[in-house]
Amino acid sequence: MRAMILAAGRGERMRPLTDTVPKPLLEVAGKPLIVHTIERLKQGGISEIVVNFAHLGRQIVDQLGDGSQFGVSITYSDESNGALETGGGIFNALRLLGAEPFVVINSDVWTDFPIAQLPRSLSGLAHLVLVENPGHHQSGDFFLDGTLVNLDHGQRLTFSGIGVYSPRLFEGVTEKCFSLVPLLHKAMINHQVTGQHYNGVWVDVGTPERLSSLNQALLGG
Repeated sequence: MRAMILAAGRGERMRPLTDTVPKPLLEVAGKPLIVHTIERLKQGGISEIVVNFAHLGRQIVDQLGDGSQFGVSITYSDESNGALETGGGIFNALRLLGAEPFVVINSDVWTDFPIAQLPRSLSGLAHLVLVENPGHHQSGDFFLDGTLVNLDHGQRLTFSGIGVYSPRLFEGVTEKCFSLVPLLHKAMINHQVTGQHYNGVWVDVGTPERLSSLNQALLGG
């Protein structure tokens, strides 16, 4: 199974930190955020990783290299001519991800979620990891009813930025730059999205304040 780390975002909410350093390279507990993600993927049995990049992306390539220093293999999807958003970024990298379901993780989350728990095969088109709604996003994103993710009934939760996707989710797509959300909504309406509720540690490291709080928590034990 392969994985993709979404690392092409501009990180506007992280400014001024991201004026000179791409968000995935901001340090958490002494190492870049994206390195924590790579290590968690490796622990979960995934060693073939695709990383997309745009803003200051060459810094990411220079720091991570081919991934051998982490015991993985990293290939890159270059969006330096203009970030393609979540859906477009994945669609652009499908040639690198293969024909089987693959994992996608946002580069701006820190979590202890065990990657090995993710399904290696799908009954539908996607499987999402959902978490409790954080204080800065109390309205949540989707509903979970049993194992099905939907738009209007069940427990309303927040999408963690961790998911498994079938390449078939992107069938018929002709756009280059687009959000993943409309594709997921369509699949949910057709009962093609499963999910799980994770109650462990998960942080959306989206602002300097949250980055600072996470560092204090981790470095303080």
